[in-house]
Parts: sequence; C-alpha cells; structure tokens
Amino acid sequence: MIISLIAAASENNCIGKQGEIPWDLPKDFKHFHDATKGKPIVMGRKTHESIGRVLPGRKNVVVTRQDMEIEGCEVVHSIEEALELLKDESEVCIIGGGQIYVQALPFANQIDLTRVHTEVEGGDAFFPEFNTSSTSEAPLRGADEWQLISQERHEADEDHNFAYTFMLYKKNNTHAAGGTHKPRLGVSMEYWII
Repeated sequence: MIISLIAAASENNCIGKQGEIPWDLPKDFKHFHDATKGKPIVMGRKTHESIGRVLPGRKNVVVTRQDMEIEGCEVVHSIEEALELLKDESEVCIIGGGQIYVQALPFANQIDLTRVHTEVEGGDAFFPEFNTSSTSEAPLRGADEWQLISQERHEADEDHNFAYTFMLYKKNNTHAAGGTHKPRLGVSMEYWII
C-alpha cells in the first residue's frame, strides 16, 4: 500500500495559522484535488472542521480522540486504526494536520509536498522534519531517509502570491515501500489543506 503524506508547507514548515492556510495557490489546490481524487483521505478532526464538509469523490476518514459520529465520514481513534480500516486500498492519502502528519510519518512511504517559498511568522501548525538525501546510496545510511524523486517549480504570479515547488519524495526503506503494511498500535490526531 502507498501511504502518502500530502501537504503544502512554507520554508519554515508552517502549514497553518489560526486555522487557515496562509497563502492562496490555486494550482496547489488543483494538485491536491488531482492527487487525492478517488482515494481514501485521512485527516484529524480539526482539519475536517476547517474544511467544513466532506470532500467528494473520496472516502473521508477522520481521526479523533472523541467519541463522535461525523456524517459522511468514517471516524477512528488512531492512525493505526485508520490504516487498518483502509488496509485493502492501494493508496491512502494523509492530508493533515500537523499532529496527524507526525503520527503518520513512520508509516508513510511517499511525501507529496508543495514547498511554498516564504517564511510564515506566527504559524501554529507545522509539517514534521524528515531526513532527505539525493543519492542512491542513502538506503545504506539510514532506514528512514527520503529521496527526492521529482520537483517542479512555479513562480509567483497574479493568481499565486508566492513561488512554490511541487516535490515528490519516496522513502528509501524498501520494507516501507513494499506492499505489506502491518500497522503498529498506539497514538492519536489534528489540521488540513484542500
């Protein structure tokens, strides 16, 4: 199973400020839509609340500590429970927020990151740090290193207030990138990007 973290983050890894996305990038919204359409998406409760609705054309799974029902969504209490629920899917998209990304990173084997070329002051939700490499020898150095597979830069224009780069990373650890995912137990959730 591909477990993909999909996010947009500033140069200082900010993904949100006061429950909002701190930039307006229509092509990134389209990129997110295209990357997640028809695939199950996993998000924290606060992310779901900030979106304000079920995202159509996708199975919506919300991770929360609370015992609650959310119309149109599957509700679970941990990342592990979400991955167990979706174990028969070929790809699962983790869409935030900050705590959910931290909890999902050990399970992930792909990161689809839009790097927004700005620093955000006063941010309150962040994408986690991850080890990157640009050489094929990286698997010998560490099991959790990530390799940049592709990148595509776009400059700021009248519709996009900042320059940004679409970046695709794959985990060098062949076990994680394989097909047999066995969720580990323990943890919980929260944030978003549309």
